[in-house]
Amino acid sequence: MTLPSIVLGFICSFLIGALFHLWRDGGAGRLLFYLALSVVGFIAGQLLGSWTNWVLFPIGTLNLGLAAPGSFIFLSLGDWLSHVELRHRTRDDDGV
Repeated sequence: MTLPSIVLGFICSFLIGALFHLWRDGGAGRLLFYLALSVVGFIAGQLLGSWTNWVLFPIGTLNLGLAAPGSFIFLSLGDWLSHVELRHRTRDDDGV
């Protein structure tokens, strides 16, 4: 990949992460979390497209058609997993 493609990929993934943050209405910590998830998902989608030779909506060497959905998938899963509440079991929970 060329440097302009890498910069465009970061811009696109940051935009997706920021829009997801606006939609989910999070704080400053959530913004950094969403931006990181978006970048990782974008890279994963790009690598998947390169590995399988699937090309959808290419912009130069950037495969936007698989990178953007990868970003959305990582954002959705990360948001869902961050809202899961863990419960600690005690002896009373077992009925003993």
